[in-house]
Amino acid sequence: MARHLITGGAGFIGSHLCDHLIAQGEEVVVIDNLSTGCYSNIEHLTGNPKFSCYVDDIRNEALTEDLVRGCDSVYHLAATVGVRLVIERPTEALTNNIVSTEILLKNASRYRRPILVASTSEVYGKSQKATFEEDDDRLMGSTDKSRWGYAASKAIDEFLALAYYQETRLPVVCVRLFNVVGPRQTGQYGMVIPNFVRQAIAGEPVTVFGDGTQSRCFAHVGDIVPSLQKLMDAPEKTFGKVFNLGSQEEINIQQLAHRVVERVGSNSEIRLVPYEEAYPAGFEDMPRRVPDLKRIRAAIGYEPQFSMDDILRDVIEMLQGEQSLV
Repeated sequence: MARHLITGGAGFIGSHLCDHLIAQGEEVVVIDNLSTGCYSNIEHLTGNPKFSCYVDDIRNEALTEDLVRGCDSVYHLAATVGVRLVIERPTEALTNNIVSTEILLKNASRYRRPILVASTSEVYGKSQKATFEEDDDRLMGSTDKSRWGYAASKAIDEFLALAYYQETRLPVVCVRLFNVVGPRQTGQYGMVIPNFVRQAIAGEPVTVFGDGTQSRCFAHVGDIVPSLQKLMDAPEKTFGKVFNLGSQEEINIQQLAHRVVERVGSNSEIRLVPYEEAYPAGFEDMPRRVPDLKRIRAAIGYEPQFSMDDILRDVIEMLQGEQSLV
């Protein structure tokens, strides 16, 4: 039995990882400042002897050092997330993402603890490739567009992690997540599927930013969480490397909106909202974002098991259940 530190463990993905590891008999220690996470995501674990939680910030260096030293591995999922939050609070996004990661890497190296660093598909920037491969060049937008600050901060996280691997042989793996969705995700910070579902359930217009032709690939958290553990459990194949993790089932956002309305059985209209009305001036978006999965398939045999319809089913059931309790 091992003890795992999960930063951001009260968040959407982190809380599912807690459940997954504890179900296998592992111990979990969470640190989360609850800035974007929610304690209700892990409240059901309260009292479980295999679970403990610290409501604190990774930038509390003394506490973070103690937690890293007392655990066998680290899953670093904590970050400032969501396009809207990143645009509204760019300073926090930059400093939180970079400083917190450096603190963890420093302590993981000191105590030789394997660490997984969660990154994002945003690091590919404005690339026009059909599918994104881990070794591709990246194309970032201008520094006066705060949206790209998040992408740059996560790229710095990767640079730091790989530098520690190169210089100290720190056992580290970086994972670029592509639009992970599922139960417990909220639309609070701009996550598109829960926002669409809430609007459709309420009979409100389903608001699509831009012209709706931009496309994404959405991955179910039930595919993502077990894969994080598998990446940590295959050190000879994964440490010192970067991996895409997601789905290749592509859908454009206007099609997604129509599918949500249909699945909910709603009469909601689809309303296009220009970017300039939804975001500050100069907002830029990526036309499409599809991961190449060859590397992760070779390393851990990854194949997504959940379809887009499975994702919508689970999110709709969750949000309809919440509505029935009101």
